[in-house]
Amino acid sequence: MKKKIRIIAAAGFILFLGLSYLMNFAPGEEMGRKIWLFTLDMIKILLCAFILIGLFEVWVKKETVEKHLGEGSLSMGYIWALLLAGTTVGGLYVAFPVAHSLYKKGAKLSVIFTYISAAAVFRVPMAVFEASFMGLKFTAIRFSVSLPLILLSSILLGAYLKKKDYSIRDGEIYQKR
Repeated sequence: MKKKIRIIAAAGFILFLGLSYLMNFAPGEEMGRKIWLFTLDMIKILLCAFILIGLFEVWVKKETVEKHLGEGSLSMGYIWALLLAGTTVGGLYVAFPVAHSLYKKGAKLSVIFTYISAAAVFRVPMAVFEASFMGLKFTAIRFSVSLPLILLSSILLGAYLKKKDYSIRDGEIYQKR
């Protein structure tokens, strides 16, 4: 039933865009242009990101990820996660596939949660843009407040899931029984 509703909604929206172009309805035409530009931007970003993730899968050994981001990494795993997140371009569109790849290579859950959270908050391009508009003081305060919260919540969530014996399988979290 949900699939039918999604198909009907998508078909209705495509019909709306088509009729907007035929009837010169400016808001509908603008929506169509924006969707097209957004789609092209996502294709550019995701294409490059997936190529890099594929190279990561092939070139980086599982032992390397386990050593630096796995159970034995201690606090350095979180530092590596923050550094990796700071350089991630494309936001969470790219961060989730990278996180999945890290998990498959042996990174611990709390480090992955740190990476995903930091990718949403600590990206260098975003920080530069933010500082130019909001000021360096605002950016520094946001970082200093966000960083401890990200680390604390990641560590607590990772510990909770490990205690409950959860694992990630096919992109979803399951409890082992």
